Amino acid sequence: MANRGVDGLTRAELDAVEAASIVRDGKPLRARDAASLIVVDRRGSENFVLMGRRHHGHAFMPGRFVFPGGRTDPADGRIAVAADLNPAEEVRLVGGGVRATPARAKAIALSAIRETYEEAGLLIGNMASFRTRSPHWQEFVEQSVQPALDGLRYIGRAITPPGRVRRYDTRFFAVWREYVAVELVDTPTSELEEIAWLPIREAKALDVAAITWTVLDELERRLAMDPALSPGAPVPFYAMRGGRFKRIIL
Repeated sequence: MANRGVDGLTRAELDAVEAASIVRDGKPLRARDAASLIVVDRRGSENFVLMGRRHHGHAFMPGRFVFPGGRTDPADGRIAVAADLNPAEEVRLVGGGVRATPARAKAIALSAIRETYEEAGLLIGNMASFRTRSPHWQEFVEQSVQPALDGLRYIGRAITPPGRVRRYDTRFFAVWREYVAVELVDTPTSELEEIAWLPIREAKALDVAAITWTVLDELERRLAMDPALSPGAPVPFYAMRGGRFKRIIL
Protein backbone atom coordinates (compact mmCIF):
# COMPACT_ATOMS: atom_id res chain seq x y z
CA MET A 1 0.00 0.00 0.00
CA ALA A 2 1.08 3.56 -0.58
CA ASN A 3 1.20 4.55 3.09
CA ARG A 4 2.25 1.93 5.62
CA GLY A 5 2.70 4.29 8.55
CA VAL A 6 1.12 3.90 11.98
CA ASP A 7 0.06 7.51 12.61
CA GLY A 8 -3.65 7.67 13.35
CA LEU A 9 -4.38 3.94 13.14
CA THR A 10 -7.00 2.64 15.57
CA ARG A 11 -6.18 -0.29 17.87
CA ALA A 12 -8.19 -2.63 15.60
CA GLU A 13 -6.49 -1.36 12.44
CA LEU A 14 -3.03 -1.74 13.97
CA ASP A 15 -3.91 -5.22 15.25
CA ALA A 16 -4.91 -6.20 11.71
CA VAL A 17 -1.59 -4.93 10.32
CA GLU A 18 0.46 -6.69 13.01
CA ALA A 19 -1.69 -9.83 13.38
CA ALA A 20 1.32 -12.17 13.71
CA SER A 21 2.42 -10.49 16.94
CA ILE A 22 -0.96 -10.43 18.68
CA VAL A 23 -1.57 -12.35 21.93
CA ARG A 24 -5.26 -12.95 22.54
CA ASP A 25 -4.91 -13.99 26.17
CA GLY A 26 -2.40 -13.43 28.91
CA LYS A 27 -1.27 -10.89 31.47
CA PRO A 28 -0.76 -7.33 30.18
CA LEU A 29 2.92 -6.65 29.64
CA ARG A 30 4.80 -3.56 30.73
CA ALA A 31 6.84 -1.95 27.97
CA ARG A 32 10.58 -2.44 28.58
CA ASP A 33 13.24 0.08 27.59
CA ALA A 34 14.90 -0.77 24.28
CA ALA A 35 16.97 0.91 21.59
CA SER A 36 17.56 0.53 17.87
CA LEU A 37 20.30 2.02 15.74
CA ILE A 38 20.00 2.97 12.08
CA VAL A 39 23.47 3.08 10.54
CA VAL A 40 23.39 5.45 7.55
CA ASP A 41 25.92 5.34 4.72
CA ARG A 42 26.16 8.36 2.38
CA ARG A 43 26.76 7.21 -1.19
CA GLY A 44 26.72 10.18 -3.50
CA SER A 45 23.28 11.74 -3.38
CA GLU A 46 21.62 8.69 -1.79
CA ASN A 47 21.56 7.43 1.79
CA PHE A 48 21.77 3.69 2.48
CA VAL A 49 20.71 2.06 5.75
CA LEU A 50 21.68 -1.24 7.36
CA MET A 51 18.81 -3.74 7.67
CA GLY A 52 18.63 -7.39 8.70
CA ARG A 53 15.93 -10.04 8.72
CA ARG A 54 14.88 -11.59 12.04
CA HIS A 55 14.74 -15.39 12.06
CA HIS A 56 11.28 -16.89 11.55
CA GLY A 57 11.59 -18.69 14.88
CA HIS A 58 11.54 -15.47 16.88
CA ALA A 59 8.41 -14.67 18.85
CA PHE A 60 8.66 -10.93 18.13
CA MET A 61 8.56 -9.75 14.49
CA PRO A 62 9.47 -13.16 13.00
CA GLY A 63 10.86 -12.92 9.48
CA ARG A 64 10.63 -9.12 9.42
CA PHE A 65 13.45 -6.80 8.37
CA VAL A 66 14.56 -4.59 11.26
CA PHE A 67 17.35 -2.32 12.46
CA PRO A 68 19.86 -3.75 14.94
CA GLY A 69 18.48 -3.29 18.44
CA GLY A 70 17.13 -4.84 21.59
CA ARG A 71 16.41 -4.43 25.28
CA THR A 72 18.40 -1.98 27.36
CA ASP A 73 20.68 -3.44 30.02
CA PRO A 74 21.03 -0.94 32.91
CA ALA A 75 24.64 -2.13 33.31
CA ASP A 76 25.43 -0.53 29.93
CA GLY A 77 25.20 2.82 31.65
CA ARG A 78 28.37 2.04 33.62
CA ILE A 79 30.52 1.64 30.52
CA ALA A 80 33.14 4.37 30.11
CA VAL A 81 32.71 6.18 26.79
CA ALA A 82 35.15 8.13 24.65
CA ALA A 83 32.53 10.83 24.08
CA ASP A 84 29.15 11.52 25.69
CA LEU A 85 25.87 12.19 23.93
CA ASN A 86 25.67 15.56 22.26
CA PRO A 87 24.08 17.85 24.93
CA ALA A 88 21.22 18.79 22.59
CA GLU A 89 20.48 15.11 22.00
CA GLU A 90 20.61 14.31 25.71
CA VAL A 91 18.07 17.05 26.43
CA ARG A 92 15.64 15.48 23.95
CA LEU A 93 16.22 12.00 25.32
CA VAL A 94 15.92 12.95 28.98
CA GLY A 95 12.97 15.26 28.44
CA GLY A 96 10.98 12.77 26.43
CA GLY A 97 10.10 9.99 28.82
CA VAL A 98 9.19 8.83 32.27
CA ARG A 99 12.17 7.54 34.29
CA ALA A 100 14.56 9.16 31.83
CA THR A 101 17.62 10.56 33.60
CA PRO A 102 21.06 11.34 32.13
CA ALA A 103 22.28 7.96 33.43
CA ARG A 104 19.30 6.18 31.87
CA ALA A 105 19.76 8.06 28.61
CA LYS A 106 23.38 6.90 28.50
CA ALA A 107 22.36 3.27 29.13
CA ILE A 108 19.72 3.40 26.40
CA ALA A 109 22.13 4.92 23.87
CA LEU A 110 24.89 2.45 24.74
CA SER A 111 22.50 -0.48 24.40
CA ALA A 112 21.92 0.60 20.78
CA ILE A 113 25.69 0.45 20.18
CA ARG A 114 26.05 -2.91 21.93
CA GLU A 115 23.16 -4.46 20.00
CA THR A 116 24.57 -3.18 16.72
CA TYR A 117 27.82 -4.98 17.49
CA GLU A 118 26.05 -8.18 18.58
CA GLU A 119 23.66 -8.34 15.63
CA ALA A 120 25.60 -6.71 12.80
CA GLY A 121 29.28 -6.88 13.84
CA LEU A 122 29.77 -3.10 13.75
CA LEU A 123 31.79 -1.49 16.57
CA ILE A 124 30.94 2.19 16.94
CA GLY A 125 33.43 4.38 18.78
CA ASN A 126 37.00 5.64 18.77
CA MET A 127 40.15 3.61 18.25
CA ALA A 128 41.65 3.73 21.75
CA SER A 129 42.72 1.51 24.60
CA PHE A 130 39.58 0.36 26.40
CA ARG A 131 39.02 -1.82 29.46
CA THR A 132 35.89 -3.19 31.10
CA ARG A 133 34.93 -6.35 32.98
CA SER A 134 31.55 -6.55 31.29
CA PRO A 135 31.38 -9.73 29.18
CA HIS A 136 29.15 -7.97 26.64
CA TRP A 137 31.86 -5.48 25.65
CA GLN A 138 34.95 -7.69 25.38
CA GLU A 139 35.13 -7.45 21.58
CA PHE A 140 35.49 -3.69 21.99
CA VAL A 141 38.37 -4.36 24.40
CA GLU A 142 40.04 -6.79 21.99
CA GLN A 143 39.62 -4.47 19.00
CA SER A 144 40.78 -1.40 21.01
CA VAL A 145 37.54 0.46 20.35
CA GLN A 146 36.09 2.65 23.08
CA PRO A 147 32.37 3.23 22.48
CA ALA A 148 31.40 6.84 21.74
CA LEU A 149 27.95 8.44 21.79
CA ASP A 150 28.58 11.83 20.19
CA GLY A 151 27.62 10.65 16.69
CA LEU A 152 24.20 9.32 17.69
CA ARG A 153 21.11 11.28 16.66
CA TYR A 154 17.74 10.67 18.34
CA ILE A 155 15.29 9.96 15.51
CA GLY A 156 12.13 8.72 17.22
CA ARG A 157 10.45 6.87 20.04
CA ALA A 158 7.65 4.30 19.98
CA ILE A 159 5.88 2.18 22.56
CA THR A 160 4.59 -1.19 21.36
CA PRO A 161 0.78 -1.26 21.70
CA PRO A 162 -0.81 -3.57 24.31
CA GLY A 163 -1.62 -7.16 23.41
CA ARG A 164 1.71 -8.04 21.77
CA VAL A 165 3.99 -10.98 22.62
CA ARG A 166 6.67 -8.40 23.54
CA ARG A 167 6.30 -4.74 24.47
CA TYR A 168 9.10 -2.21 24.21
CA ASP A 169 9.57 1.50 24.79
CA THR A 170 12.04 1.90 21.96
CA ARG A 171 14.26 4.87 21.24
CA PHE A 172 15.48 4.95 17.65
CA PHE A 173 18.87 6.48 16.89
CA ALA A 174 20.75 7.12 13.67
CA VAL A 175 24.51 7.30 13.17
CA TRP A 176 26.66 7.84 10.09
CA ARG A 177 28.70 4.86 8.99
CA GLU A 178 31.87 6.93 9.41
CA TYR A 179 31.47 6.52 13.19
CA VAL A 180 31.96 2.75 12.83
CA ALA A 181 35.52 2.02 13.95
CA VAL A 182 35.58 -1.70 13.09
CA GLU A 183 33.38 -3.86 10.86
CA LEU A 184 33.68 -7.56 11.68
CA VAL A 185 33.37 -10.11 8.90
CA ASP A 186 31.28 -12.46 11.07
CA THR A 187 28.52 -11.32 13.42
CA PRO A 188 28.74 -12.58 17.03
CA THR A 189 25.11 -13.77 17.14
CA SER A 190 22.53 -15.19 14.77
CA GLU A 191 19.84 -12.66 15.67
CA LEU A 192 19.74 -11.25 12.16
CA GLU A 193 20.20 -12.83 8.75
CA GLU A 194 20.35 -11.36 5.25
CA ILE A 195 22.06 -8.24 6.54
CA ALA A 196 22.27 -5.68 3.75
CA TRP A 197 22.83 -2.00 2.97
CA LEU A 198 19.86 -0.57 1.08
CA PRO A 199 18.65 2.84 -0.10
CA ILE A 200 15.96 4.07 2.29
CA ARG A 201 13.28 3.87 -0.42
CA GLU A 202 14.15 0.19 -1.00
CA ALA A 203 14.25 -0.54 2.73
CA LYS A 204 10.71 0.82 3.02
CA ALA A 205 9.58 -1.72 0.40
CA LEU A 206 10.84 -4.70 2.41
CA ASP A 207 8.74 -6.89 4.71
CA VAL A 208 8.93 -4.50 7.65
CA ALA A 209 6.64 -3.76 10.58
CA ALA A 210 4.49 -0.67 10.34
CA ILE A 211 6.58 1.15 12.96
CA THR A 212 9.81 0.30 11.10
CA TRP A 213 8.34 1.78 7.91
CA THR A 214 7.27 4.82 9.89
CA VAL A 215 10.74 5.40 11.38
CA LEU A 216 12.35 4.99 7.95
CA ASP A 217 9.90 7.55 6.59
CA GLU A 218 10.70 9.93 9.47
CA LEU A 219 14.43 9.53 8.79
CA GLU A 220 13.98 10.07 5.05
CA ARG A 221 12.05 13.30 5.62
CA ARG A 222 14.50 14.54 8.23
CA LEU A 223 17.45 13.93 5.91
CA ALA A 224 15.65 15.81 3.14
CA MET A 225 15.31 18.85 5.43
CA ASP A 226 18.64 18.46 7.23
CA PRO A 227 21.17 16.32 5.29
CA ALA A 228 23.73 16.68 8.09
CA LEU A 229 21.37 15.36 10.81
CA SER A 230 22.09 18.29 13.10
CA PRO A 231 21.68 17.60 16.83
CA GLY A 232 18.67 18.68 18.87
CA ALA A 233 15.91 18.33 16.27
CA PRO A 234 12.33 17.66 17.46
CA VAL A 235 11.63 13.95 17.93
CA PRO A 236 8.38 12.14 17.01
CA PHE A 237 6.90 9.85 19.67
CA TYR A 238 4.39 7.16 18.68
CA ALA A 239 2.07 5.65 21.30
CA MET A 240 -1.52 4.52 21.78
CA ARG A 241 -3.61 7.46 22.97
CA GLY A 242 -7.40 7.58 23.05
CA GLY A 243 -7.74 4.40 21.04
CA ARG A 244 -5.40 5.51 18.23
CA PHE A 245 -1.69 5.24 17.62
CA LYS A 246 -0.69 8.88 17.60
CA ARG A 247 2.36 10.92 16.65
CA ILE A 248 3.46 13.39 19.32
CA ILE A 249 6.45 15.71 19.07
CA LEU A 250 8.85 15.62 22.01
